[in-house]
Amino acid sequence: MEQREIDTDTRLLVIVPAYNEAGKIAAVVERVCATVPAADILVINDGSQDATATLAAAAGAIVVSHPFNMGYGVTIQTGYKYALSHGYDYLVQIDGDGQHDPTYIPALLVPLATGEADFVLGSRFMGEESYAPSLSRRVGMAFFRGLVRRITGLPITDCTSGFQAFNREVIGFFCRDIFPVDYPDADVLITLHRAGFRIRELPVRMYAAEGKSMHSGLKPLYYVFKMILSIFVTLIRSRNFYQGGR
Repeated sequence: MEQREIDTDTRLLVIVPAYNEAGKIAAVVERVCATVPAADILVINDGSQDATATLAAAAGAIVVSHPFNMGYGVTIQTGYKYALSHGYDYLVQIDGDGQHDPTYIPALLVPLATGEADFVLGSRFMGEESYAPSLSRRVGMAFFRGLVRRITGLPITDCTSGFQAFNREVIGFFCRDIFPVDYPDADVLITLHRAGFRIRELPVRMYAAEGKSMHSGLKPLYYVFKMILSIFVTLIRSRNFYQGGR
């Protein structure tokens, strides 16, 4: 796992979307802080009904709370808008359920710091020991992986990964109304590619999430329908539509 310190003048924000994660959020914040102590950590509390916000703040995070549950896509975009308005150079996104291993954050930042990429995706399928998804999820992942590869020509292995890092230009791009707040997964990668951003994928370790998280509870058929519809809309728009906002 490649390690490299980013410039001391570079401002890094790690965002952690969380919904009813009181049992795990403090440990997630503490592990992020131990890995990248110079970073600011923002927990976006998506209307949790437990002590998520209180425990995140006690662990050292900045906390922004939605008044009620608004969903994963809206929650992460809240983090992007915070990063943009506060002038951060890089943003790292990890889940609040402990699924993502924060020790891989420095490796994800390397292609950004060297100017090799604008957006870096953490993959659980590139050699690092990670949990095995259920058969139904593997089938869905394989379908959208093949679709993303066919459309973009990129050898993406984990197009549903929420473990990501990106630069200021992508932060600004994601703050636009173009961002698919319903289910931001494979459609985000296609949108970034059509806008001309450089995408790279690196291996990370992920653990199986225990209990219900803000990613759970989605009806699979509805998800597939919405994702295909979002990808279709992305494809019928001209490249100038995306590149004009850069």
